[in-house]
Amino acid sequence: QVQLVESGGGLVQPGGSLRLSCVVSGRTASTLAVGWFRQAPGKESEVIATITRSSWSGISTGYADSVKGRFTISRDSAKNTVYLQMNSLKPEDTADYRCAAGETITQWDYWGQGTQVTVSS
Repeated sequence: QVQLVESGGGLVQPGGSLRLSCVVSGRTASTLAVGWFRQAPGKESEVIATITRSSWSGISTGYADSVKGRFTISRDSAKNTVYLQMNSLKPEDTADYRCAAGETITQWDYWGQGTQVTVSS
């Protein structure tokens, strides 16, 4: 059974940085596609960053336009963890952030419980 546990959320001032972690258990993280989603109050959930499973051709990452250039998704195979480095945070980044995993970036079978990020002065 694959389980995902997020951590790293909190309160940060505009312009600040946070790094979210998604620890994967029950399966090797590099064999899964992993995505970070966020949902702000009153808004629909949106996928903001994805990383594909490792293959002979390497890996690929993708970002929503709203976070491109500010957020970076990465994977530490030794720790079986996927990270979301968030820089230059804005108040509109305030949301509940969740990681998800599956066989591809269009098939999310496993979800974490979420971690809250609040960007405010």
